[in-house]
Amino acid sequence: MSQAKSGFSLKQQWGRGKQIAGMTTTIAGGLRAAQRIGAFKQPPREKLPRYIQVFCRKMAGSFGVKVVEVEPVQQHHGLWVSNHVSWMDIPVVGTVSPAFFLSKAEIGEWPVFGKLAHAAGTVFIERGSGDAGSVAAQIASFLAKGFSVIFFPEATTTDGKKIKRIHGTLLQAAIEADVPVRPIVIAYVNKDGTLSEALPYYGKLTMKDSMKKVLDSKDVTAYVLPLAPIDPAGCSKSELTNVLQSRMQEGLAELHSRVLNVPAKD
Repeated sequence: MSQAKSGFSLKQQWGRGKQIAGMTTTIAGGLRAAQRIGAFKQPPREKLPRYIQVFCRKMAGSFGVKVVEVEPVQQHHGLWVSNHVSWMDIPVVGTVSPAFFLSKAEIGEWPVFGKLAHAAGTVFIERGSGDAGSVAAQIASFLAKGFSVIFFPEATTTDGKKIKRIHGTLLQAAIEADVPVRPIVIAYVNKDGTLSEALPYYGKLTMKDSMKKVLDSKDVTAYVLPLAPIDPAGCSKSELTNVLQSRMQEGLAELHSRVLNVPAKD
């Protein structure tokens, strides 16, 4: 019994080691690519999306997660939004969309990841006194320059079964910049067609424990479904929020109906 447990543990550790090695190789490759295209000096935003997509797909793959577009995700300009299930959402969303990520300014000071974030053209938000309106204005200015942005309007992670209440403050940016809101929804699915319980990162789960669960998971596919864009013209922020809430709830239910063999239980 102890040998079996020990054997399983060794196998588990070997699997984790391989994935961590793959992640390290991906990061090193990303740094080299960024250096090659001069992204550390001045991120070439017109070129970056395709580099980011390759990097993100490799990063998801290093954790054993395959990204599949249920329908082709059109590479158009707009304010992109996604449901939020896991830290894995970052590489998944980065694989399929042409949008740049938002980040708190202090993350740009982190070693390695901060450097990568700068090179990836991340939009660093100066929150100041915490005025969300000023954040929306910063995003609107970026959108007006022709560059797309993505954020997670639930403002927290979930178990992936439903869409939580949408926080629509940042949707004001789409109204001000007059660009469409482009929602997508994600579902992490096991090989047997059930929703993954290893990928969601929410509740009291620590990052360390979440990493272990993801590293130990096998054959998980991240399915992505693009939804119809929402034109903000003539909408108030409240109206736009309500439309997005409904569209994402219906979209996630549709995605589940298309990729799950067993319906998600509440």
